[in-house]
Amino acid sequence: MFHIYILLCSDNTLYTGFTTDIQHRLNDHENGKGSKYVRSRLPAKLIYSEKFRSKSKAMKREAQIKGWSRELKIQNLKLKVGGSRGLK
Repeated sequence: MFHIYILLCSDNTLYTGFTTDIQHRLNDHENGKGSKYVRSRLPAKLIYSEKFRSKSKAMKREAQIKGWSRELKIQNLKLKVGGSRGLK
C-alpha cells in the first residue's frame, strides 16, 4: 500500500508527504530522521492520511494536495488544526 499524509507541525504549519509504510515514516519523523522541514518543527502530529493501491495515484494525490493553499487543505480535507500556536 501507498500512503499520503499530513502532519501538523509545532509552528502550526502543515507538511504533506508520501510513504509506503506510514508507521515507520512517522517514527522517522518523531526521531528526527524524517524530512529537514519536520525535523526543525517537532513535535508533529498526524492529522490526515489516505491509502492507495497504486503508487502513481498516491503520488498524483500528494501533488494535488501540495498544490493547494493551507486554507484549501483545511477546507477540502476537513482538517482540524486548532489554534494559531500549533503543538508546542
